[in-house]
Amino acid sequence: MTYTIGIDIGSGAVKSVLFRSEGEGRPEWLAKRCERIRRRDPMTLAREGYEGVLADAGVKPGDVAYTATTGEGENVKFSTGHFYSMTTHARGGVYLDPEARAVVDIGALNGRAISVDERGKVLSYKMTSQCASGSGQFLENIARYLGVAVEEIGPLSKSSQDPEKVSSICAVLAETDVINMVSRGIATPDILKGIHLSMASRIVKLLKVTGVKEGTALLTGGLALDTGLLAAIQEEMVNEKVKVTAVSHADSIYAGAIGAAIWGAYRHAKLDELQTAAAA
Repeated sequence: MTYTIGIDIGSGAVKSVLFRSEGEGRPEWLAKRCERIRRRDPMTLAREGYEGVLADAGVKPGDVAYTATTGEGENVKFSTGHFYSMTTHARGGVYLDPEARAVVDIGALNGRAISVDERGKVLSYKMTSQCASGSGQFLENIARYLGVAVEEIGPLSKSSQDPEKVSSICAVLAETDVINMVSRGIATPDILKGIHLSMASRIVKLLKVTGVKEGTALLTGGLALDTGLLAAIQEEMVNEKVKVTAVSHADSIYAGAIGAAIWGAYRHAKLDELQTAAAA
C-alpha cells in the first residue's frame, strides 16, 4: 500500500490531494484541499494543503511514499519530485473521466488542448499564447469591471439573448472592446456570452489542431466549472462540426494534483524496482 500526495500550484489556486495505491488497481482518492492564492504565499499554502490532506485522512507524514508537485511547484522544498503540468492534467483528466480522449486545461493565464490515450498518455497538444484573451485572469478582470461575482458569470452568460462577440485575441485590446460595449449599452449577459464564444472558438480550434476528432473532451483548470464557457464550447463544437463531446467534472480543478499523485506512485514503484534489482 502506497500513499502519495499531489500538489498543483497554479496562478490562482493551490490544490492538494492524497491518494492510496495498491498493486495495479485504481488508486483511491482519500482527501483534497483547494486554496485561492489571493496575494498569499503559494509555498505556505502548499505546506498547509499538504498538512491538511494528511489530517483529513488521518495519515502520518512518515507514511507518505512520494510527494509530487506540478504547475509552479518546482520550489516546494518538502516535495519528492516535480512533474510537468501537461502530463499531470492528462493523467488526472483520464482518472476523473476514463472516457476522455482529450483534456482542455483552461487556467488563469492560458489554455491548452491535449490529445490523450486511455492511459492518460499525451499524444499531442496545442496552447494559446500567453497574452490571449482566452484565460481565467482575463475573464475575472472583465467580471470585476462589470461588477459581476465569479460564480455569477456562467448563469448570466447562459441567459444571453443576443451575444456580442469580442473580436480581439489580445487581452488588452479585448478589454477595450468590452469598455466600448458597456458605453454602447450592451447587456452584461450578452457581453459575457460573447467573451465565452470567443474563448470557445479558440479552444475548439486548438482541439482540431491536436487531431482529436471524436470522443469526450474533459475541461480542467480554474474555468472548468464555468457553466457558461462549457455551454459555449458545446455550441462551438456543433458550429464547427467537431464530433467531440465537451464535458466537465465536479472535481476538474484537481486534475493536475491528481495526475501528480498518480505519477508519483508510478515513479516510486519504479524506483523500488530498481533498488530491489540493484540489491539482488
